[in-house]
Amino acid sequence: MNQTLDSFSPKCRRCSRLAAFLRDIRREQPGYYARPVPSFGAQLPRLLVVGLAPGLHGANRTGRPFTGDHAGLLLYRMLHRFGFASDSESRSERDGLRLIDCRITNAVRCVPPQNKPTLQEIRTCNRYLRDELALLPADAAILALGTVAHGAVLAASGLRPSAYRFRHGVQHALPSGARLFDSYHCSRYKSQTGRLTEAMFISVFSDIAGFLDRSRG
Repeated sequence: MNQTLDSFSPKCRRCSRLAAFLRDIRREQPGYYARPVPSFGAQLPRLLVVGLAPGLHGANRTGRPFTGDHAGLLLYRMLHRFGFASDSESRSERDGLRLIDCRITNAVRCVPPQNKPTLQEIRTCNRYLRDELALLPADAAILALGTVAHGAVLAASGLRPSAYRFRHGVQHALPSGARLFDSYHCSRYKSQTGRLTEAMFISVFSDIAGFLDRSRG
């Protein structure tokens, strides 16, 4: 059976805890998007960026991944620097920004309380990531931002976590031909504590660009 991105819907209510949390947010913040957040970018990307989940006052507010809070500042700056985005800042769904050969998604599409999805919520949402991966070209790059995203990619690929350990800056050759790149998440906490510096993120994106250049050649 051919898989398509049509299987995802912003009306998804498969996780009762997350659906209830979103309902409360819509009541308290009527101007927020407050629904499952769709992926953003090219339909057939050579780079797929996978984050954890929408930020409460970021993607959950704006409806676009990594948009509206601190988490996206470093990410979109890197995407623009390496030619994957038309602008260095994502402000809103209506800002005209385009992603080039790139798509951004999350392991969990709904904002979770305290930014902590349960294992069952991650498993339930994994079907959508599986659909995304099925449409990637064989030589695609996948950037996992953090351990949850890393684990979600492996689960969606049917791979054992013990064979592909997460570590910042490490690359994993996947059986599909794609390459999985690991990075710490570009959250405010990771940036401000120095766990993820701009130089470290540049190094990861340089590795991604090098891989894509070699596979294109």
